[in-house]
Amino acid sequence: MAGTSAAMVAGLTTAALVTVGFLGHRAAEQVPAELRRPEAGAAPAVREAPRDGNRPTALPARSGRGTRVVYSLDDDRVWLVEADGTVRRTFGVSPSTVDPAPGTYRVTSRSGSVTGSDGVPVEHVVRFASVDGTVIGFSAAVDGSAPELDPGERTGGIRETRADGAAMWRFATIGRKVVVIR
Repeated sequence: MAGTSAAMVAGLTTAALVTVGFLGHRAAEQVPAELRRPEAGAAPAVREAPRDGNRPTALPARSGRGTRVVYSLDDDRVWLVEADGTVRRTFGVSPSTVDPAPGTYRVTSRSGSVTGSDGVPVEHVVRFASVDGTVIGFSAAVDGSAPELDPGERTGGIRETRADGAAMWRFATIGRKVVVIR
């Protein structure tokens, strides 16, 4: 009888796993292309976000939902967005030499103060991506300077003012969503 029970449990478990796998596959097929993660080695889909020509600092349409940081590669601008879509703060940034691909990320680590990849002391470091070994994140130079970009150097620090860096630090805690758009 114990052998029959074990066989029945194994059969039910197998059937449940096959059903969950099938349903997961079906659900994945229903996800819109712009929300899918790219396959390993494939180029990520470019996320275009329409702009309001009358209000250039307005939050771009289709820049995600919920509480998030939105970073525009084309505009060199950041928006700190509340769950209801209200923009808490927006500000310009100085980009690094290495850009993350458009897509959705999460804040993975933070540091109060470190030396940036360009040798400048920085504070309020909020990291969210890595590109070929170059870590990407927001930071503010302690001396208030903007980075001097050398195209031959791979740097990932997206610089903001000290005041904007302090606001980012309070807002972008570990796990916070970061949406990168074009």
